[in-house]
Amino acid sequence: MGSHSINGVAELHTELLTKDTLGDFYELFPHKFSNKTNGVTPRRWLVQNNPGLTKLISEKIGEHWITHLDDLRQLEGFADDGDFRYRWGQVKLDLKRSLAGHIQQRLGVTVNPESLFDVQVKPIHEYKRQHLNILHIVTLYHRIKQDPTVNIAPRTFIFAGKAAPGYFMAKLMIKLIHSVAEVINHDPDVGDRLKVVFLPDYNVLCQILYPAADLSEQISTAGKEVSGTGNMKFCLNGALTIGTWDAANIEICQEVGQENFFRFGLTADEVYQRKAEGYNPWDYYYGNSQLKEIIDLIGSGHFADEDSTLFQPLIDSLLHQDQYMLFADYQSYLDCQDSISRVWCDRDRWLKMSILNTARCGKFSSDRAIREYCDQIWHSSPVSIQLADYVQPQTALRVDS
Repeated sequence: MGSHSINGVAELHTELLTKDTLGDFYELFPHKFSNKTNGVTPRRWLVQNNPGLTKLISEKIGEHWITHLDDLRQLEGFADDGDFRYRWGQVKLDLKRSLAGHIQQRLGVTVNPESLFDVQVKPIHEYKRQHLNILHIVTLYHRIKQDPTVNIAPRTFIFAGKAAPGYFMAKLMIKLIHSVAEVINHDPDVGDRLKVVFLPDYNVLCQILYPAADLSEQISTAGKEVSGTGNMKFCLNGALTIGTWDAANIEICQEVGQENFFRFGLTADEVYQRKAEGYNPWDYYYGNSQLKEIIDLIGSGHFADEDSTLFQPLIDSLLHQDQYMLFADYQSYLDCQDSISRVWCDRDRWLKMSILNTARCGKFSSDRAIREYCDQIWHSSPVSIQLADYVQPQTALRVDS
Protein backbone atom coordinates (compact mmCIF):
# COMPACT_ATOMS: atom_id res chain seq x y z
CA MET A 1 0.00 0.00 0.00
CA GLY A 2 2.83 2.38 0.84
CA SER A 3 5.20 1.44 -1.99
CA HIS A 4 5.40 3.26 -5.28
CA SER A 5 6.96 0.21 -6.92
CA ILE A 6 6.85 -3.56 -6.36
CA ASN A 7 9.02 -5.96 -8.31
CA GLY A 8 9.88 -9.62 -8.51
CA VAL A 9 13.47 -10.69 -9.15
CA ALA A 10 12.83 -13.30 -11.87
CA GLU A 11 10.14 -13.49 -14.54
CA LEU A 12 8.36 -16.44 -12.91
CA HIS A 13 8.65 -14.84 -9.48
CA THR A 14 6.98 -11.69 -10.77
CA GLU A 15 4.27 -13.72 -12.48
CA LEU A 16 3.52 -15.60 -9.24
CA LEU A 17 3.39 -12.32 -7.31
CA THR A 18 0.84 -10.81 -9.67
CA LYS A 19 -1.28 -13.95 -10.08
CA ASP A 20 -1.14 -15.41 -6.59
CA THR A 21 0.84 -13.94 -3.69
CA LEU A 22 -0.15 -10.30 -4.28
CA GLY A 23 -2.92 -10.90 -6.80
CA ASP A 24 -5.44 -8.64 -5.08
CA PHE A 25 -2.95 -5.76 -4.89
CA TYR A 26 -2.08 -6.28 -8.56
CA GLU A 27 -5.75 -5.86 -9.49
CA LEU A 28 -5.81 -2.52 -7.65
CA PHE A 29 -2.37 -1.22 -8.67
CA PRO A 30 -1.10 -3.01 -11.81
CA HIS A 31 1.05 0.01 -12.71
CA LYS A 32 3.19 -0.52 -9.60
CA PHE A 33 4.42 -3.99 -10.60
CA SER A 34 7.46 -4.84 -12.71
CA ASN A 35 10.14 -7.49 -13.06
CA LYS A 36 13.84 -6.97 -12.37
CA THR A 37 15.72 -10.22 -12.80
CA ASN A 38 18.67 -10.55 -10.43
CA GLY A 39 22.27 -10.32 -11.53
CA VAL A 40 25.78 -10.92 -10.15
CA THR A 41 28.88 -8.83 -10.60
CA PRO A 42 31.41 -10.31 -13.06
CA ARG A 43 34.24 -8.39 -11.36
CA ARG A 44 33.64 -10.36 -8.15
CA TRP A 45 32.48 -13.73 -9.39
CA LEU A 46 34.71 -14.19 -12.44
CA VAL A 47 37.52 -11.62 -12.65
CA GLN A 48 38.63 -11.88 -9.01
CA ASN A 49 37.42 -15.41 -8.41
CA ASN A 50 38.66 -17.09 -11.58
CA PRO A 51 41.73 -15.28 -12.94
CA GLY A 52 42.74 -18.18 -15.16
CA LEU A 53 39.48 -18.15 -17.08
CA THR A 54 39.47 -14.34 -17.11
CA LYS A 55 42.88 -14.33 -18.78
CA LEU A 56 41.82 -16.89 -21.38
CA ILE A 57 38.66 -14.95 -22.24
CA SER A 58 40.47 -11.61 -22.44
CA GLU A 59 43.13 -13.08 -24.75
CA LYS A 60 40.40 -13.80 -27.26
CA ILE A 61 37.95 -10.91 -26.97
CA GLY A 62 39.76 -8.18 -25.01
CA GLU A 63 38.75 -6.78 -21.60
CA HIS A 64 35.71 -4.68 -22.53
CA TRP A 65 33.45 -7.57 -21.43
CA ILE A 66 34.39 -6.98 -17.78
CA THR A 67 32.11 -3.94 -17.68
CA HIS A 68 29.89 -4.95 -20.62
CA LEU A 69 29.08 -8.60 -19.99
CA ASP A 70 27.08 -9.01 -23.19
CA ASP A 71 30.44 -8.94 -25.00
CA LEU A 72 30.95 -12.52 -23.82
CA ARG A 73 28.80 -13.48 -26.83
CA GLN A 74 31.99 -13.14 -28.87
CA LEU A 75 33.18 -16.39 -27.26
CA GLU A 76 30.61 -18.34 -29.25
CA GLY A 77 32.92 -18.22 -32.24
CA PHE A 78 35.58 -20.15 -30.32
CA ALA A 79 33.33 -22.98 -29.07
CA ASP A 80 34.23 -25.09 -32.12
CA ASP A 81 37.96 -24.32 -31.82
CA GLY A 82 39.63 -27.50 -30.54
CA ASP A 83 42.64 -25.68 -29.09
CA PHE A 84 40.44 -23.19 -27.26
CA ARG A 85 38.27 -26.00 -25.86
CA TYR A 86 41.41 -27.78 -24.63
CA ARG A 87 42.69 -24.64 -22.88
CA TRP A 88 39.23 -24.04 -21.39
CA GLY A 89 39.25 -27.58 -20.04
CA GLN A 90 42.74 -27.17 -18.57
CA VAL A 91 41.71 -24.03 -16.69
CA LYS A 92 38.78 -25.96 -15.20
CA LEU A 93 40.97 -28.95 -14.34
CA ASP A 94 43.50 -26.75 -12.53
CA LEU A 95 40.67 -25.26 -10.46
CA LYS A 96 39.36 -28.71 -9.64
CA ARG A 97 42.81 -29.85 -8.54
CA SER A 98 43.00 -26.87 -6.23
CA LEU A 99 39.57 -27.65 -4.77
CA ALA A 100 40.51 -31.32 -4.39
CA GLY A 101 43.54 -30.23 -2.38
CA HIS A 102 41.32 -28.09 -0.17
CA ILE A 103 38.95 -31.03 0.39
CA GLN A 104 41.86 -33.34 1.25
CA GLN A 105 43.33 -30.82 3.67
CA ARG A 106 40.03 -29.93 5.33
CA LEU A 107 38.18 -33.26 5.34
CA GLY A 108 40.81 -35.90 4.69
CA VAL A 109 38.82 -37.17 1.70
CA THR A 110 40.66 -37.88 -1.56
CA VAL A 111 38.65 -36.97 -4.64
CA ASN A 112 39.49 -37.41 -8.30
CA PRO A 113 39.84 -34.01 -10.03
CA GLU A 114 38.99 -35.65 -13.34
CA SER A 115 35.62 -36.83 -12.05
CA LEU A 116 32.47 -34.79 -12.65
CA PHE A 117 32.24 -32.19 -9.86
CA ASP A 118 28.51 -32.12 -9.07
CA VAL A 119 27.89 -29.16 -6.74
CA GLN A 120 24.92 -27.98 -4.68
CA VAL A 121 25.72 -24.84 -2.67
CA LYS A 122 22.83 -23.03 -1.01
CA PRO A 123 20.91 -22.78 2.26
CA ILE A 124 19.70 -26.16 3.45
CA HIS A 125 15.92 -26.29 3.05
CA GLU A 126 13.35 -28.89 2.07
CA TYR A 127 12.16 -26.84 -0.89
CA LYS A 128 15.73 -26.61 -2.23
CA ARG A 129 15.69 -30.41 -2.09
CA GLN A 130 19.19 -31.45 -1.13
CA HIS A 131 17.52 -34.72 -0.19
CA LEU A 132 16.48 -35.28 -3.84
CA ASN A 133 20.18 -35.03 -4.69
CA ILE A 134 20.91 -37.60 -1.98
CA LEU A 135 18.27 -39.96 -3.37
CA HIS A 136 20.15 -39.87 -6.69
CA ILE A 137 23.47 -40.56 -4.96
CA VAL A 138 22.00 -43.50 -3.04
CA THR A 139 20.49 -44.78 -6.30
CA LEU A 140 23.93 -44.82 -7.93
CA TYR A 141 25.37 -46.51 -4.84
CA HIS A 142 22.60 -49.12 -4.95
CA ARG A 143 23.36 -49.84 -8.61
CA ILE A 144 27.00 -50.48 -7.76
CA LYS A 145 26.11 -52.75 -4.85
CA GLN A 146 23.77 -54.75 -7.07
CA ASP A 147 26.42 -55.01 -9.82
CA PRO A 148 29.96 -53.91 -8.83
CA THR A 149 31.00 -53.98 -12.51
CA VAL A 150 28.34 -51.48 -13.63
CA ASN A 151 29.71 -48.64 -15.73
CA ILE A 152 29.13 -45.34 -13.91
CA ALA A 153 30.76 -42.04 -14.86
CA PRO A 154 32.90 -41.00 -11.85
CA ARG A 155 31.37 -38.16 -9.83
CA THR A 156 32.31 -36.09 -6.82
CA PHE A 157 29.20 -34.75 -5.10
CA ILE A 158 29.89 -31.55 -3.17
CA PHE A 159 27.47 -29.92 -0.74
CA ALA A 160 27.76 -26.71 1.25
CA GLY A 161 25.25 -24.55 3.08
CA LYS A 162 23.68 -23.76 6.42
CA ALA A 163 20.36 -24.57 8.03
CA ALA A 164 18.37 -22.24 10.27
CA PRO A 165 19.21 -23.01 13.94
CA GLY A 166 15.78 -24.40 14.81
CA TYR A 167 15.06 -26.15 11.49
CA PHE A 168 15.08 -29.80 12.60
CA MET A 169 14.37 -31.34 9.19
CA ALA A 170 17.11 -29.35 7.49
CA LYS A 171 19.58 -30.43 10.19
CA LEU A 172 18.50 -34.03 9.60
CA MET A 173 19.15 -33.58 5.88
CA ILE A 174 22.70 -32.46 6.69
CA LYS A 175 23.12 -35.52 8.88
CA LEU A 176 21.87 -37.74 6.05
CA ILE A 177 24.44 -36.24 3.65
CA HIS A 178 27.24 -36.91 6.13
CA SER A 179 26.03 -40.45 6.88
CA VAL A 180 25.71 -41.37 3.20
CA ALA A 181 29.18 -39.91 2.59
CA GLU A 182 30.67 -41.97 5.42
CA VAL A 183 29.39 -45.21 3.89
CA ILE A 184 30.05 -44.46 0.21
CA ASN A 185 33.52 -42.96 0.68
CA HIS A 186 34.75 -46.09 2.47
CA ASP A 187 33.07 -48.82 0.40
CA PRO A 188 35.66 -50.74 -1.67
CA ASP A 189 32.97 -51.69 -4.22
CA VAL A 190 32.47 -48.00 -4.96
CA GLY A 191 36.14 -47.03 -5.09
CA ASP A 192 36.77 -43.73 -6.85
CA ARG A 193 33.55 -43.83 -8.85
CA LEU A 194 31.57 -41.89 -6.24
CA LYS A 195 32.67 -39.49 -3.51
CA VAL A 196 30.43 -37.33 -1.32
CA VAL A 197 31.67 -34.33 0.68
CA PHE A 198 29.99 -31.64 2.75
CA LEU A 199 32.21 -28.58 3.15
CA PRO A 200 31.70 -27.11 6.64
CA ASP A 201 31.48 -23.48 7.76
CA TYR A 202 29.66 -22.16 4.71
CA ASN A 203 30.94 -18.62 4.15
CA VAL A 204 32.77 -16.54 1.57
CA LEU A 205 35.44 -19.24 1.20
CA CYS A 206 32.85 -21.29 -0.64
CA GLN A 207 33.60 -18.99 -3.54
CA ILE A 208 36.21 -21.58 -4.55
CA LEU A 209 33.36 -23.92 -5.48
CA TYR A 210 31.87 -21.81 -8.27
CA PRO A 211 34.88 -21.84 -10.64
CA ALA A 212 35.60 -25.55 -10.02
CA ALA A 213 32.06 -26.88 -10.55
CA ASP A 214 31.16 -28.90 -13.62
CA LEU A 215 27.47 -29.27 -12.77
CA SER A 216 25.27 -26.80 -10.90
CA GLU A 217 22.34 -28.30 -8.96
CA GLN A 218 19.33 -25.94 -9.11
CA ILE A 219 16.61 -28.43 -8.21
CA SER A 220 14.08 -26.55 -6.10
CA THR A 221 10.40 -27.43 -6.40
CA ALA A 222 9.05 -25.39 -9.30
CA GLY A 223 7.30 -22.26 -8.05
CA LYS A 224 9.13 -22.15 -4.71
CA GLU A 225 12.41 -20.43 -5.61
CA VAL A 226 12.41 -16.63 -5.82
CA SER A 227 15.25 -16.24 -8.29
CA GLY A 228 18.66 -17.50 -7.30
CA THR A 229 22.05 -15.95 -7.91
CA GLY A 230 24.16 -19.04 -7.28
CA ASN A 231 22.82 -20.43 -10.56
CA MET A 232 24.19 -17.31 -12.30
CA LYS A 233 27.61 -17.55 -10.61
CA PHE A 234 27.97 -21.17 -11.71
CA CYS A 235 26.85 -20.41 -15.26
CA LEU A 236 29.26 -17.47 -15.52
CA ASN A 237 32.12 -19.82 -14.62
CA GLY A 238 31.16 -22.41 -17.23
CA ALA A 239 29.23 -24.93 -15.13
CA LEU A 240 26.26 -26.62 -16.77
CA THR A 241 22.94 -26.51 -14.96
CA ILE A 242 20.53 -29.27 -14.02
CA GLY A 243 17.39 -27.49 -12.95
CA THR A 244 13.65 -27.37 -12.64
CA TRP A 245 11.59 -24.91 -14.68
CA ASP A 246 11.74 -22.42 -11.84
CA ALA A 247 12.83 -18.85 -11.07
CA ALA A 248 15.89 -17.62 -12.98
CA ASN A 249 16.58 -21.17 -14.22
CA ILE A 250 13.97 -20.45 -16.88
CA GLU A 251 15.77 -17.35 -18.09
CA ILE A 252 19.18 -19.04 -17.97
CA CYS A 253 17.81 -21.84 -20.15
CA GLN A 254 16.32 -19.32 -22.55
CA GLU A 255 19.65 -17.51 -22.83
CA VAL A 256 22.04 -20.47 -23.12
CA GLY A 257 19.68 -22.66 -25.17
CA GLN A 258 17.74 -25.75 -24.16
CA GLU A 259 20.42 -27.93 -25.75
CA ASN A 260 22.92 -26.54 -23.20
CA PHE A 261 20.71 -26.92 -20.14
CA PHE A 262 19.53 -30.06 -18.33
CA ARG A 263 15.88 -29.54 -17.47
CA PHE A 264 13.72 -31.96 -15.49
CA GLY A 265 10.62 -32.15 -13.33
CA LEU A 266 7.21 -30.58 -13.01
CA THR A 267 6.49 -26.97 -13.87
CA ALA A 268 4.95 -24.64 -11.28
CA ASP A 269 1.52 -25.03 -12.91
CA GLU A 270 1.87 -28.82 -12.85
CA VAL A 271 2.83 -28.73 -9.18
CA TYR A 272 -0.30 -26.76 -8.36
CA GLN A 273 -2.42 -29.08 -10.50
CA ARG A 274 -1.07 -32.28 -8.88
CA LYS A 275 -1.74 -30.90 -5.43
CA ALA A 276 -5.23 -29.77 -6.41
CA GLU A 277 -5.97 -33.26 -7.70
CA GLY A 278 -4.86 -34.80 -4.39
CA TYR A 279 -1.16 -35.64 -4.59
CA ASN A 280 -0.38 -38.93 -2.85
CA PRO A 281 3.32 -39.79 -2.44
CA TRP A 282 2.43 -43.42 -1.68
CA ASP A 283 1.41 -43.83 -5.33
CA TYR A 284 4.98 -43.05 -6.39
CA TYR A 285 6.51 -45.13 -3.61
CA TYR A 286 4.63 -48.24 -4.66
CA GLY A 287 4.64 -47.40 -8.37
CA ASN A 288 8.42 -47.04 -8.72
CA SER A 289 10.32 -50.10 -7.49
CA GLN A 290 13.67 -48.29 -7.62
CA LEU A 291 12.40 -45.41 -5.50
CA LYS A 292 10.93 -47.88 -2.99
CA GLU A 293 14.22 -49.73 -2.70
CA ILE A 294 16.13 -46.49 -2.05
CA ILE A 295 13.69 -45.21 0.59
CA ASP A 296 13.65 -48.64 2.26
CA LEU A 297 17.46 -48.76 2.24
CA ILE A 298 17.69 -45.40 4.03
CA GLY A 299 14.92 -46.43 6.42
CA SER A 300 16.65 -49.71 7.25
CA GLY A 301 19.47 -47.90 9.05
CA HIS A 302 22.05 -48.86 6.41
CA PHE A 303 23.53 -45.35 6.59
CA ALA A 304 23.05 -44.98 10.35
CA ASP A 305 24.91 -47.90 11.93
CA GLU A 306 21.72 -49.98 11.72
CA ASP A 307 19.69 -47.35 13.60
CA SER A 308 16.40 -47.52 11.71
CA THR A 309 14.92 -44.62 13.68
CA LEU A 310 17.45 -41.89 12.87
CA PHE A 311 16.09 -40.82 9.49
CA GLN A 312 12.51 -41.95 10.07
CA PRO A 313 11.18 -38.37 10.51
CA LEU A 314 12.51 -37.48 7.07
CA ILE A 315 11.06 -40.62 5.50
CA ASP A 316 7.70 -40.09 7.23
CA SER A 317 7.60 -36.54 5.90
CA LEU A 318 8.14 -37.80 2.36
CA LEU A 319 5.72 -40.72 2.57
CA HIS A 320 2.88 -38.92 4.30
CA GLN A 321 3.17 -35.41 2.91
CA ASP A 322 6.04 -34.74 0.47
CA GLN A 323 4.95 -31.12 0.15
CA TYR A 324 7.94 -30.37 -2.09
CA MET A 325 7.16 -33.18 -4.54
CA LEU A 326 10.41 -35.16 -4.38
CA PHE A 327 8.71 -38.40 -5.32
CA ALA A 328 6.91 -36.81 -8.25
CA ASP A 329 10.20 -35.50 -9.69
CA TYR A 330 12.43 -38.44 -8.73
CA GLN A 331 12.28 -40.43 -11.99
CA SER A 332 12.60 -37.35 -14.18
CA TYR A 333 15.61 -36.23 -12.13
CA LEU A 334 17.19 -39.67 -12.40
CA ASP A 335 16.69 -39.83 -16.17
CA CYS A 336 18.18 -36.37 -16.54
CA GLN A 337 21.19 -37.31 -14.44
CA ASP A 338 21.77 -40.40 -16.59
CA SER A 339 21.72 -38.14 -19.64
CA ILE A 340 24.28 -35.86 -17.97
CA SER A 341 26.61 -38.83 -17.40
CA ARG A 342 26.44 -39.70 -21.10
CA VAL A 343 27.20 -36.13 -22.16
CA TRP A 344 30.06 -35.90 -19.65
CA CYS A 345 31.76 -38.82 -21.39
CA ASP A 346 31.83 -36.79 -24.64
CA ARG A 347 34.46 -34.27 -23.55
CA ASP A 348 34.33 -32.06 -26.64
CA ARG A 349 30.58 -31.75 -26.40
CA TRP A 350 30.71 -30.96 -22.67
CA LEU A 351 33.41 -28.30 -23.12
CA LYS A 352 31.51 -26.69 -25.98
CA MET A 353 28.38 -26.51 -23.80
CA SER A 354 30.47 -25.05 -20.98
CA ILE A 355 31.87 -22.31 -23.22
CA LEU A 356 28.41 -21.45 -24.55
CA ASN A 357 27.01 -21.20 -21.02
CA THR A 358 29.58 -18.56 -20.16
CA ALA A 359 29.24 -16.83 -23.53
CA ARG A 360 25.47 -16.44 -23.21
CA CYS A 361 25.09 -15.35 -19.59
CA GLY A 362 25.61 -11.62 -20.20
CA LYS A 363 22.03 -10.86 -19.17
CA PHE A 364 22.79 -11.92 -15.61
CA SER A 365 25.14 -9.07 -14.77
CA SER A 366 24.30 -6.88 -11.79
CA ASP A 367 25.22 -3.94 -14.05
CA ARG A 368 22.11 -4.64 -16.11
CA ALA A 369 19.94 -5.18 -13.04
CA ILE A 370 21.08 -1.93 -11.40
CA ARG A 371 20.52 0.03 -14.63
CA GLU A 372 16.95 -1.27 -14.74
CA TYR A 373 16.33 -0.23 -11.14
CA CYS A 374 17.83 3.20 -11.83
CA ASP A 375 15.88 3.78 -15.05
CA GLN A 376 12.51 2.28 -14.14
CA ILE A 377 12.17 2.45 -10.33
CA TRP A 378 14.56 4.94 -8.76
CA HIS A 379 14.60 7.31 -11.77
CA SER A 380 18.21 8.21 -11.06
CA SER A 381 20.97 8.95 -13.55
CA PRO A 382 24.63 7.91 -13.49
CA VAL A 383 27.13 10.37 -12.09
CA SER A 384 30.62 10.64 -13.53
CA ILE A 385 33.38 10.58 -10.93
CA GLN A 386 36.89 11.82 -11.70
CA LEU A 387 39.32 9.69 -9.71
CA ALA A 388 42.47 11.31 -8.38
CA ASP A 389 45.70 10.29 -10.08
CA TYR A 390 47.01 8.63 -6.92
CA VAL A 391 44.12 6.19 -6.63
CA GLN A 392 45.42 2.75 -7.55
CA PRO A 393 43.32 -0.21 -8.80
CA GLN A 394 42.21 -2.49 -6.02
CA THR A 395 44.32 -5.61 -5.67
CA ALA A 396 42.43 -8.71 -6.76
CA LEU A 397 41.37 -11.01 -3.95
CA ARG A 398 43.44 -14.18 -3.72
CA VAL A 399 41.94 -17.33 -2.26
CA ASP A 400 44.42 -20.02 -1.30
CA SER A 401 43.35 -23.62 -1.59
